[in-house]
Amino acid sequence: MTGAQMIAACSIAGSDSGGGAGIQADLKTFTALEVFGLTVITAVTAQNTREVRGTWMLPPEAVRAQVEAVADGFSIRAWKTGMLGNGPNTRAVAEALPDGATLIIDPVMVSTSGHRLLAEDAVADLMELLIPRAEVVTPNLPEAEVLAGMRVATLDDMAEAGRRILDLGAGAVVVKGGHLAGGAAVDILVDRDGVMRLSGKRYPYSVHGSGCCFSAALTAHLARGMDARHAFAAAREFIDTAIREAAGGPGPVRIVNPGGMFLR
Repeated sequence: MTGAQMIAACSIAGSDSGGGAGIQADLKTFTALEVFGLTVITAVTAQNTREVRGTWMLPPEAVRAQVEAVADGFSIRAWKTGMLGNGPNTRAVAEALPDGATLIIDPVMVSTSGHRLLAEDAVADLMELLIPRAEVVTPNLPEAEVLAGMRVATLDDMAEAGRRILDLGAGAVVVKGGHLAGGAAVDILVDRDGVMRLSGKRYPYSVHGSGCCFSAALTAHLARGMDARHAFAAAREFIDTAIREAAGGPGPVRIVNPGGMFLR
């Protein structure tokens, strides 16, 4: 596509040396959905699909400079945040993001292996500085509990948590139900028009990077002009395929473009 036709989205997140999550997963997802991917690296991690062995944060001035550089050089239709890591980097992103940016927040707090990915004292910065600017926030159940300040154990709890996070100023909230017990995997979108539930098959294995892949797909569809509800449905279908094609796990999701070509 030409520069005039190029649809660009930017991921602000950490680097996953195993390629299964973070910046690497976001870029593969953007590519599969024919969106030109830009990046702002917040941290370097040493990890694989089983564990995070180390994390090194970039200084906030480096994060701010990256945001400003890509904002000055590209027409970015959507921005996604993943791992921000700490308060200084969260504040740097909030200060550098262009006014009116279409922002999707994946509030990455703890890795699947239990490694802390967002400092506890940075949660308030996320809630006060970024969530009020978000088009969509996509917490999993543990993240929703932190942001909503409540226990989430049922579908009704998910909807209530979504409403509480919506009250922080977001345009919409997708509470991901993968951690909830039950025969189906149910995700819930809450916006000012009400609640939308989507249910899919629950696969009998765990995968690495599903949250990143889902929020990146949502970001790509918003960048391509979908509204939040249609983007939610399209991203839900995309991640269901990626988990199904992971073929037994544990391991990374397997990202497939609409033509059926595997990107990993």
